[in-house]
Amino acid sequence: MLFRLIPLFVLLALSLPAQARWQQEQWDVMGTRASITLWSEQDAAPLFEQLKQEMTRLNRLLSPWIESSELARVNAHAAEQVQTISPEFYRLLERSLHYYRLTGGAFDITFASVGHLYDYREGKAPDAQTLEAARRYIGANRIELIAPDKVRFHGKGTLIDLGGIAKGYTIDRGIALLKQAGIEHAYLSLGGDSYVLGDHQGRPWEIGIQHPRNPNKVAISLPVSDMAISTSGDYQRYFIQNGHRIHHIISPSTGKSAGKLASVTILCANSIDADALSTSVFVLGVKKGLALINRLPDTSAIIIDRQGQVHYSDDLQGL
Repeated sequence: MLFRLIPLFVLLALSLPAQARWQQEQWDVMGTRASITLWSEQDAAPLFEQLKQEMTRLNRLLSPWIESSELARVNAHAAEQVQTISPEFYRLLERSLHYYRLTGGAFDITFASVGHLYDYREGKAPDAQTLEAARRYIGANRIELIAPDKVRFHGKGTLIDLGGIAKGYTIDRGIALLKQAGIEHAYLSLGGDSYVLGDHQGRPWEIGIQHPRNPNKVAISLPVSDMAISTSGDYQRYFIQNGHRIHHIISPSTGKSAGKLASVTILCANSIDADALSTSVFVLGVKKGLALINRLPDTSAIIIDRQGQVHYSDDLQGL
């Protein structure tokens, strides 16, 4: 998810120990920008390096563009024979299938069977005949997990992409590393996924949701603490073709860009869940998407449709 969640301020509390300070770092990984801001008395450079190495490791595991990745191997061979996979990859597939069932197919990692036909940099989409031929390979029911460490695809032509869940998982891994290092106050982001750890010494972080049609403008700001935030938007990877916005959030039912929404933001306890749900709600649309969120505990949604109207989950009504 290639966009920015904007931290609107960093508060330096004068009452804190003089040797402690806010420290920041940024780097490119997973096709987007990672950013970390944390409060520590120690030099954070070794911790920043640890975060970089972990994100690089996960990219090498989960990228569809790296031929040696586990995901690429599964895509290449799982339809021919059962593939033995790592426990980590198995858990991610399990979680993906959970959201496939929960959302009635709106979250479907086999969208990649069609998704790979789009080229957003070159502004190219598949023609109707090519799209229709590829659509028949979409359906996560084609994926069979064999406990504890195997997977196979039923039928050639099916491809998977964990782009709707991988960055959220990576954020969760990063936050686990920060907690292990004793960090209590931090903001970690990776493209459209982020997590706010702790607060600014008694005051919440304030997070801005990017305006979907103005990259220099904040549409909505929220005070948050100890929470995952994920936004999916039609402005992250897209091109205009014959007056239509062709973006990267694919509806599994059509193989085309999803719905009539511009932006969906999810707030919940874990980034892997926020990531999957922001994609799911974008595909489901306002009515079905809010119905899903309203029945999930401790989960909130903010939806901006293409007319600029903002829709909130029940718990956020009155903002």
